[in-house]
Amino acid sequence: MCGIAGIIHFDPHQIVDEGRLKRMRDVLRHRGPDEEGLVVLGQAGLGHRRLSIIDLSSGRQPMTNPERDIWITYNGEIYNFRELRADLRSRGCDFTTQSDTEVVLRAYEVFGEGCVERLRGMFAFAIWDRRNRKLFMARDRVGIKPLYFARTGDSLLFASEIKAILAAGYVRPAFNTAVLPEFLATRFVAGSDTFFRGIHKLLPGRTFTWSQEEGIRQCRYWHLPTELDDSPATFEERARDVRVHLEDAVRSHLVSDVPIGLFLSGGIDSSALAGLMAPMVDEPIRTFAVGFDDPACNELPYARLAAKSVGAQHREVVVSPSEFFGALPHLIWHEDEPIAFSSSVPLYFVSRLARDHVKVVMTGEGSDELFLGYNRYRVTAWNERLGRAYWAAVPKSVRGKIRQLVEGLPRRIRRYAERTFVSLPPGARSLFYENFAVFPEAFQQNLLADTDHLVARDPYAEGLRFYQELRAGTLERMSYADLQTYLVELLMKQDQMSMAASIESRVPFLDHELVEHVAAMPGRYKLHGWQTKAVFRAAIRDVVPKEILTRRKMGFPVPVGRWLRGPFRGIVDEFVLSQRALDRQLFESGFLGRLAGEHLRGDAEHGDRLWLLVNLEIWQRIFLDGEEPASLVDCEGRGFAAALGRAPFAGTAKLPSSAIFTQGFPNPN
Repeated sequence: MCGIAGIIHFDPHQIVDEGRLKRMRDVLRHRGPDEEGLVVLGQAGLGHRRLSIIDLSSGRQPMTNPERDIWITYNGEIYNFRELRADLRSRGCDFTTQSDTEVVLRAYEVFGEGCVERLRGMFAFAIWDRRNRKLFMARDRVGIKPLYFARTGDSLLFASEIKAILAAGYVRPAFNTAVLPEFLATRFVAGSDTFFRGIHKLLPGRTFTWSQEEGIRQCRYWHLPTELDDSPATFEERARDVRVHLEDAVRSHLVSDVPIGLFLSGGIDSSALAGLMAPMVDEPIRTFAVGFDDPACNELPYARLAAKSVGAQHREVVVSPSEFFGALPHLIWHEDEPIAFSSSVPLYFVSRLARDHVKVVMTGEGSDELFLGYNRYRVTAWNERLGRAYWAAVPKSVRGKIRQLVEGLPRRIRRYAERTFVSLPPGARSLFYENFAVFPEAFQQNLLADTDHLVARDPYAEGLRFYQELRAGTLERMSYADLQTYLVELLMKQDQMSMAASIESRVPFLDHELVEHVAAMPGRYKLHGWQTKAVFRAAIRDVVPKEILTRRKMGFPVPVGRWLRGPFRGIVDEFVLSQRALDRQLFESGFLGRLAGEHLRGDAEHGDRLWLLVNLEIWQRIFLDGEEPASLVDCEGRGFAAALGRAPFAGTAKLPSSAIFTQGFPNPN
């Protein structure tokens, strides 16, 4: 895994400033601490930081062909690179390294822009075609690896992370406030926009080309299936097909010249990977888990059970609340944007633990979106099914009176009733998006100082566009939309938190051949009554301990709400309610005060909402105000300092040894 960066000037006579390019490259050092590379080719400059995984002795980048007229800077892993290299050799290509980078480079020479269709893996790369004065960039099909770009007046910048684009000095950091309603509703920004004005994502499954003659052109080379496989296969036959595809994906993802580990959460996804992976390797697999000293939010016993079932060398770390909040500013800097999911923080700690033992880990990301594992899928499906009869049978005027009755119920009962078809109107916007929003639009009307943002941009536009694009049932549409929006954000969390610790993460569930197979499967095989992931559970029932296979999904809970209500309430005071935060004039101060007060008194649960607001303010202080992340841990006697009572967090600090546990299990085979 690596970090890439580059500058392209539109004027062929303008030479790239090597100093600016070095700054872009070196701010990505955490993505590739093993080696660095840089080349200036007149109007084009490419930079690279390398984490050596395959072909450790060579494979340095930027890499060129024998004629030195095509150059590449590349981030990712191509799992079929050996087969592709053999094909290219049969077409007359010679190779000087054993790396997958050279395979991508020569594939571009032979197949042109169509090379991406032959790649199986995760990737983001940029090729400078010196002969044709053309830049060609590509991102993998589902968005496992990130790639950002920005166009200035006469130049194009690109990089693996936004901070590298900012480091060039051509783009001033400015808040793209248009994305605020979407962030508040969904936690993230779907589509090509980012939190920074003028900086964009290259979307998954796309290529990006610039040349003097054609200018900028983006093309989509891959789509999720839009036709369902409704063949008369039985449930058991479907399960066997899933097993075959999953075993193939896991086997392909084991290609490496360094040891590979596995993140164990204690859920069925990572436990299944452990059960499939263990027989495929010669030594006991190395597993890593993270938890909290809180019985309601601790899955470590299940992770140990999964590790023991495959005879793994198991290590785990327990993260304290002080360590959690102490790391937060540092990790927001790594993420470039406010951290959507509080689970990102423990992911960093387990990545840092794993980095002392392996360079590569497998993770279970993507399974929930593919196999309908989230509770919101189940709730939405039942709301729609029961609501269809209710809306048809009950007159609109009567439904209005029933909604009024719901509003008069005791708070605890009302909280659930308000999220059912009795209170919700029909349609995906209401049932699937608003019902699970952090800040629904009604909240935002009271929260936002400028409600014109809500009028100008629909918070759910991207999700609804994909939802409506698919001509299928509700289950299939929810998965189709989430795979192209929600999952992309989860993958950025996975990439940036693991890369913050200089470790590569791989996601076998998102092998594109497995994705295509499962995405085309009708939803009734995935959600059986109230059971989620039904066909997946059947596919892996012989390799996952029964206690894990049948347990209720926890979803890696983090007790942020309780922490912010207790000894860490000072963080809310500093980053939500302080005059400095209020002076940004993004939010109504009175509503913020009521929100925080209800949470602190225990009258309501606003932990997720306060989490987003805290993250947003820290992000602004780092990227807009220019503060160092470490300085935010000590906020002049307020906020973090009062809550933590400890020294500023140092990103290179070792975890306290008392928090790390190691256990070896005998191989059951």
